Formats: sequence, structure tokens, C-alpha cells
Amino acid sequence: MAFLTADERVFLQAVSNLGYCNPFLPERVAYEQAILGSEFVEGEPVWSMRVDDPDTPRANTAKIAVRVEALARQLRQRLASGTVATAQDLLLYEGAVLFLLFHRYQDHFYEVIIRAVGQKRAPGRCGFYPEFLRDWEDFFTLPSITLPVPPDATHLFACFFQLRRAFHNIFQSIVGSSMAAARLRAAVWQSIFTHDMRRYRRILYERMGDFTTLISGPSGTGKELVARAIGLSRYVSFDPKTFTFADDFASAFYAINLSALPSTLIESELFGHRRGAFTGALQDRRGWLEVCPPRGTVFLDEIGDLDASIQVKLLRVLQTRTFQPLGDTTDRQFHGKLIAATNRDLSAAMQAGHFREDFYYRLCSDLIVTPSLHEQLRESPGVLLELLLFMAQRVVGDEAEALAAEVETWIVQHLGRDYRWPGNIRELEQCVRNVLVRQEYRPLQTRPRSPHEECFAAFAGGLLTADELLRRYCTLVYAQTGSYEETARRLQLDRRTIKSKIDQELLAQLGV
Repeated sequence: MAFLTADERVFLQAVSNLGYCNPFLPERVAYEQAILGSEFVEGEPVWSMRVDDPDTPRANTAKIAVRVEALARQLRQRLASGTVATAQDLLLYEGAVLFLLFHRYQDHFYEVIIRAVGQKRAPGRCGFYPEFLRDWEDFFTLPSITLPVPPDATHLFACFFQLRRAFHNIFQSIVGSSMAAARLRAAVWQSIFTHDMRRYRRILYERMGDFTTLISGPSGTGKELVARAIGLSRYVSFDPKTFTFADDFASAFYAINLSALPSTLIESELFGHRRGAFTGALQDRRGWLEVCPPRGTVFLDEIGDLDASIQVKLLRVLQTRTFQPLGDTTDRQFHGKLIAATNRDLSAAMQAGHFREDFYYRLCSDLIVTPSLHEQLRESPGVLLELLLFMAQRVVGDEAEALAAEVETWIVQHLGRDYRWPGNIRELEQCVRNVLVRQEYRPLQTRPRSPHEECFAAFAGGLLTADELLRRYCTLVYAQTGSYEETARRLQLDRRTIKSKIDQELLAQLGV
């Protein structure tokens, strides 16, 4: 007798695909449909949180788990009776059992997560581990099972805890049913587990701290929420002797807003200092790079504002994982993960010489772009009310639905559905509060800067190279004179030089 029938093999392959897929991509729905057929329950195309929906699995997942458990029990009996299975069939069996065990214990893991977050301390003792171990042994410790890479119970327990924690962090942090929000959730999931979760489980779970994540996007789009979701979802090993996890995941995230601190203080915050290193350094201080544990994360917000001198020092950290506190000559080790974020155009900053290319290429091993609110609403206009409900619930609780409807009506009547929301989610939150307090919201009216003002702002900000400065100045003077000869005379340059330096795009903006 064959270990698997053709239909069982197809079913188990679909279950394996589902178990290892990115849960926030539409492919998850396709796998569920393939498994359940006519019993599939139609729902949203993406997995996103609703105000009335707790952080729990959908009905399709529960149905699949029932089917998987029934088949897994049958397959276990076949193996126990001596039925021979190929290596590929055993991998399908393993995938089914792992899917079943995760579904069976995910609520236990969720309770551990909520307890740790609520108490702001390490998760504590996981008393259900012996039960988990018995289930694991029941399915995997049979004489006839020899898997190519035998699963380790302790490691699987830690992986399951990480999976449930990552889902919770992403699900709670990034709301909205637009495809833009779905793509962002999926991108964060990949930053945690990569696109290949099998490889992650085998070897990468210990090495993701070596990959720096760079988050870019407009101001107010939740870049710190993305960073926090990644940082709080890192792998934490489990000790089967004490039934506890090795690290406190809930307090190992250190955020620094670089634009809010002077350069000397940034260095002290990051690298630490020795007593007497500078005026006011009255005692030794450990910086966040030294305090951060191996499974911790340091988040550097507004990395585009960082001085070149500190970029060099951080480049060394990324290259060698070492640094020196201010006033010290002894190397210290950085063991954690680094995440950076910016709303600046780093490509332009590199061209202008304000951001080091070698530093950028060390930062960008993992890139995430947060979408603007306008982009989300353009794709899915209905997301506006959905977001308003979440915000209103935080402000007025049970009266959220009435407030959200009131705010939406005001927006449609006074701003219109095409309003671009330049302040993104942060602006929408203030709109909710303004309508609640004053029954109106008046956006800041900003006048577009003229080309002359743009040029002066770039000059005053030190954002132009010498060549860019010459090109813009030549173009501005030529727009006034309308003559290459007169422009050359005024600037005391050769006529051919003037002609080669005219910026046609800027000239068009000037109306010439």
C-alpha cells in the first residue's frame, strides 16, 4: 500500500504551500480555496484588522485544521504500522503536522504575548510546553520516520512563538484593507522571515540581525510602527528546562530620532562615552549600541539628517559590528539589529554629497517603502471610513461609529474625496480630533514655492553641488535676459559655457 494517495498528496502539498506562504498576500486565499473547494468561505481579498474583529484566525483556517488533523492521524497510523514513505512524502507529512500544531497552540502563544505586552516584561513561564512536546513526540518519534532535516521541538516552539508574535505585531500596527496596506504588511513579514520560510527555519533565524532594514516614505506614514513591528518580532530562543524564553522581546526596541538631537548627543546616545570625554560627561555612559541585546533592535529615525562624521562611524558598525565610545579606544561589539528610516530622497542627497554612497549601500540590504494615505485612498476609497473608525475608537470608545461617520461627512463636504492628505495618517488623526472638538478641520494652506524660492531654499540649505548651483544660477539669469550673450557678460563666463549650463526643465517652470 502506498503511503499517500494521489488526492492526499495534492491536498498535503496545498497545505504545505499555505503553511509556508506570506499570510498577508492574496496567494493565501488561493491556497485556502484549493484546499477547501466548495466549502471555502468568501471574504476579504486581504487579511486586515477590522474594528469589530479580534486578532483571531478566519473561519477557513479552522476548517482546514480539522481536515489536516484527520489526515495527519491516519498517516501517523500508517507509519506506525510499517508503511514505507518516500522522503518527499515525509516532508508533506511534516508540513501537515506543523500546520496542525501551530493551529492547536496559537491561542496559548497569543496569551503569552498579551501578558508580556501588558506587563511590559519578559513572557514568563510557558506551562503548556510539556503538552506541546507530547504532541510533537506523538507525531514525530516513530521508528519509521527519518526526515531529511528532523524538526527540533524546542526550535519549533520558538518559531511558532515568533510566527504568532509577528502576525500580531503586523496585524495591529498596519491597518487598512487597501492593497497598498496589504503590500506593506507582506513586506514587513518578509523583512522578518524572508520570502523562504523553510530556509529561515533551517538557518536564517539566527542571522537576520546581520541585515539592516531601511524604511523610506513620506512623513506621517507609520515608519516607526513598521520598525517596531519588525524589531519586536525577532526570533527568541526557548529554554526547555525552565519553560521560559531567553530574552524579553517586549522591551528590546530602542528608538532614536536623529533629527531631534545635536550631533554630539547623537554620538553619546549611540556609542556611549567615557567620563571626561566632553564637557558635562561626568560619568561613564553605555550607548544604545552596547545596551542592545543580541535579539534587540536599534531604530534610527530620520537617518537622512545624520552628519557625515557620524555616517562614517555607523558605517564601521555595519561593516565590522564594532564601535568605540567617545573618549575610549577599546572596541565594543554591537550584537543587535539596526533599522533606519527617512522621508528624504537619499538618491538626491547622495548626488549632492550630503549622504555617503558606501553608507547607503550598507543600509539597503532590506528596503521597505511606506505608502502615502493618498495612495491608499486612491486604490480603495472605502478605506477612509475604516481608518476613521480605528482612530475614533481610540478617542471616544463606544461612540466611534457615530464620530467616524460625522468626520467622513465633513471631509466629503468640505475637503472632497480627492484631498491629498499631505500630512498622511498623522494629519487624518488630527482631523478626527478637530471635528470632535470644533466640528471642523482647516488644513494648513501652503502656497507652492516659486522656482526662485526653490532655488534659494536649496542654496540656503546647502543642498547643491557647485555644478548644480552654476546651472541654476545661469538659468535664472538667462530667464531674465533672454540672451546668451548678455547672460555671459553679466556672469563673466564664456557664451558656450552659459549655453551648456541652461536647465531646460527649470526654464520651463520659469515660463520661458
